[in-house]
Amino acid sequence: MKSIAPVIAILLLSACQSGDGTPGSGPTHAFDAIAPDETVYFTGTEPFWNGAVAAGMARYFTPENQDGVRFSVQRFAGNNGVSFTGTLSDRTFDLMVTPGRCSDGMSDRQYPYTATLRIGDEQRNGCAWTDEQPSAMSEDV
Repeated sequence: MKSIAPVIAILLLSACQSGDGTPGSGPTHAFDAIAPDETVYFTGTEPFWNGAVAAGMARYFTPENQDGVRFSVQRFAGNNGVSFTGTLSDRTFDLMVTPGRCSDGMSDRQYPYTATLRIGDEQRNGCAWTDEQPSAMSEDV
């Protein structure tokens, strides 16, 4: 009976596979709506913050630091978005950009992406766009 347990476990796991059952055949694929060479812009309110990511570098601005801080980031394209991770002033910087109409709450501008930013333990929510997928005024959408 013990020798059949591993076979049953393998059968149960293979039943959970999506696609045709072979590894990697499921719906997983890298998010490609934002090309690796595009500049990603992001912004948020309360507190006000914004920045941009391009060519492995991020620049982050706040009202207290209007010159911004520049630092390197790694890009990762997941199933439903792209993320950038790095270190900002000795704290982790994790920016996740996902598809979805977004409003900054301060203007009539609509953005094609939402931005979730974690700096250390603090989370900030905002909007994002690229040169290829810019923001638009509400009446333009």
